[in-house]
Amino acid sequence: MRLVRYLHENREEYGVLSDEGMIISLTAIADNIKRPFPKTLEGFIKKSGGKMAKLEAALNSLPEKVIKQASMPIGDVKMLAPLIRPPKIICLGLNYFDHIEEDITKRGKTVPDEPVIFLKPSTTIIGPGEPIVKPSFVKQLDYEAELAIIIGAYARNVPVEEAGAHIFGYTILNDVSARDVQLKDGQWTRGKSFDTFAPIGPCIVTGNQLTNPMNLRIRTWVNGELRQNSSTKNMVFNVYEVVHHLSRVMTLEPCDIIATGTPSGVGIALKPEPKFLKKGDVVTIEIEGIGVLENFVEEEAA
Repeated sequence: MRLVRYLHENREEYGVLSDEGMIISLTAIADNIKRPFPKTLEGFIKKSGGKMAKLEAALNSLPEKVIKQASMPIGDVKMLAPLIRPPKIICLGLNYFDHIEEDITKRGKTVPDEPVIFLKPSTTIIGPGEPIVKPSFVKQLDYEAELAIIIGAYARNVPVEEAGAHIFGYTILNDVSARDVQLKDGQWTRGKSFDTFAPIGPCIVTGNQLTNPMNLRIRTWVNGELRQNSSTKNMVFNVYEVVHHLSRVMTLEPCDIIATGTPSGVGIALKPEPKFLKKGDVVTIEIEGIGVLENFVEEEAA
């Protein structure tokens, strides 16, 4: 299933995006059947407990008339970020071999033996088509295309082989970064925590649909120019290893977002000279099996 959150007639709803470009409103279904789905996408994720079979079976058993009444073309809605207030946004740095080769943090191209992590606040989240706001004092604004894990069930000290049972699904996250701030500080939180610095979407693809997250093509374009072109097979730690390692540090909760790192091709590392984002730029990220996330850059008034 591909789950989306959106505005329809000034009402926030969530639903299933079909292959035909139709949205089936689970909010509408919840209002019309005796055994309703949760009212929010967050509630849907929490109720799933990391397992989608029963919820999908309930949806598939609905009469065609109910499905038709709850469906609308995607062009009739405004897409929103799938999640807006996750308990945590956990991010990985240096998790692609090709990105480590770029060596933008001057660490000597060292492959980490454990995940390098930092946190972003939920106030960084924006949805598809919304503006990335460049603070007036930031001179080196950059993009990072990332596969993001959505946690579906509580996880603590989870073995690698059991990690998949705690994953609800996957989405796209752009780990927008102020490189001049990031590199000045010597740690990454401030440079990656400005409002609007975590575009996510356009949907959450459930784990039972995206069955092989270890070999997905991941690409980024800026104004139509291809900048990043890699695969999740180049990760240092794959998604199950990431969940395992993080669950040894902190309890992972339903709706947590884990951004799994970015491949090579970020703006600061381009040759012969860096290319940073500026007002009017359009950043387009595509991950195989999930879709396309596109945002544009605005500049904050001084």
